[in-house]
Amino acid sequence: MTVDEIIGFAVASGRNVLFEDEAGALLKAAGIPVNPCRVASDEDEAVRVAKETGFPVVLKVRSQAIAHKTDAGGVRLGLTDEGTVRLAYRGIMEKARLIDQDARVTVHPMASPGVELLVGMTTDPQFGQVMAFGLGGILVELFKDITFRQVPLLEKDAVEMINSIKGSAVLKGYRGRPPVNTTAVTDIILKISRLVEGEPRIKEVDLNPVFAYPEGALVADARIIV
Repeated sequence: MTVDEIIGFAVASGRNVLFEDEAGALLKAAGIPVNPCRVASDEDEAVRVAKETGFPVVLKVRSQAIAHKTDAGGVRLGLTDEGTVRLAYRGIMEKARLIDQDARVTVHPMASPGVELLVGMTTDPQFGQVMAFGLGGILVELFKDITFRQVPLLEKDAVEMINSIKGSAVLKGYRGRPPVNTTAVTDIILKISRLVEGEPRIKEVDLNPVFAYPEGALVADARIIV
């Protein structure tokens, strides 16, 4: 599906928040590397998808009514076999169906750990579309090490964003760790900038974490509001 088709389907369904599988498909259509996921409607399908995906896997709740999946007990990591997938599915759905009877789950391969980053966009009433970049994961709330630039971005702007955060030393190699591929991170920032510039229906993008590696970068979790 194209970006236009994905957004159009969500809007026609009365939703302004894309499901994570839809957000992933949208990012993939924009040429952005994203951890794949598939939707499972029941426990047996979750097991089947996990086996086809390859262990270990991650299960996440898929529900329009549950905005913060982790806080709602809707994320289970590092599932290594059929038994752990079944237990995780039951645990997620037991809580989710108290809120949303239509809740489902998505099954993801477990991404390799890397430097966790945030790449985002918000629509400001005064400045319009504004890109955000910083350290991601739990470090977002802890350090609030984020920088902002107005859309559209040039390559030099994306490079400046990467170099201007206080934690930039982590990206360049810290205490013997190899530096990450900042070219791949720059590419994601620029592709998001071009995506939202060309698609004004996108109001907010939150990619967190984006895992940065020596060999590239990968979006592991995505939230997109239209």
